[in-house]
Amino acid sequence: MRERGYGAPVLLDVSGEVTGVKYGVLGPPTVYVVDRQGRLLARGVGPRNWSSPAARKVIEDLLRRP
Repeated sequence: MRERGYGAPVLLDVSGEVTGVKYGVLGPPTVYVVDRQGRLLARGVGPRNWSSPAARKVIEDLLRRP
C-alpha cells in the first residue's frame, strides 16, 4: 500500500478472529466491501474480473448506498 500510495485502510488479521469468525473467509482471494460503520455490504470469494462492466456496475451500485 505504501509503495503504490493507496489511502484505504487494510485489515491484517493475523489471528483470523475478524476475517474468519465475523466475515467468514473461505480462502484467498476473498474481497469484502465494508461500510464506514464496519458493516459487511458484500463479499466475493475467488478470482474476479474487476475491469468488467458487470463488476463496475456492482461497485458503483454499492457506492450509491447511503
